[in-house]
Amino acid sequence: MLAAERRDYLLARLEADGKIVAKEIAGELGLSEDSVRRDLRELAAAGLCQRVYGGAVRSSPAAADYATRTTVAPDSKRRVADRAAQLVQPGSTVILDGGTTTSAVVDALDPALTCTVITHSPTIAVALVRHPGVEVFLLGGRLFKHSAVTCGAAAAEAAAGIAADLFLLGVTGVHPTHGLTTGDADEAAMKRTLAGRAAETWVLASAEKLGAVSPYTVLPVSRVAGVVTDGTPTDTTEALDRAGVPVLPAS
Repeated sequence: MLAAERRDYLLARLEADGKIVAKEIAGELGLSEDSVRRDLRELAAAGLCQRVYGGAVRSSPAAADYATRTTVAPDSKRRVADRAAQLVQPGSTVILDGGTTTSAVVDALDPALTCTVITHSPTIAVALVRHPGVEVFLLGGRLFKHSAVTCGAAAAEAAAGIAADLFLLGVTGVHPTHGLTTGDADEAAMKRTLAGRAAETWVLASAEKLGAVSPYTVLPVSRVAGVVTDGTPTDTTEALDRAGVPVLPAS
């Protein structure tokens, strides 16, 4: 089998099974595990998979830059946002993560809502200007332009002084084994910090993020109150349910 044919086979298996186990594929194709791992490295370098211990899983299409992400699954994100907005109670204090799904949450909020929103996203803060009943606190720090959020020591220090009822967390991958992931180490650290400042953290996961993995872990799935998704029941949602993580359907 030619190298190009092997890579096509690996991508087909990844699409069908959601994962690749290098040892199993090597046995099926009569190859060494080193050969399979080399193919997986090349696929990962091209952004076609995410390598994990023992093989690979689907990479997340949500790992692109902010401008590109606005074009990825907008209807799916809107459904998730509409359901997530119902978690925001009048009079509560809410941390809104950055990202295109949380931007959609702002659009879905009741215009008459009265609450407090803390965010490290200038984009989210500006969008909330049109909500007169929402008090907005913007956390400063180094602007991470890829996702239009503040990160780093200054942002983390600012976050250390806050407390909230709810954190709506955006990630690029939701996987029952590999957890909640995103594409940048500093951004992952900031998300963890914000999750530690809220009584409950709910994950916003449009369908394309289910079963996908990005390079940096934010939290294990056991550390969140639940996941809001419009994805149909999959191996991922069933595994989350078995792990005791509520999955809140968005329609």
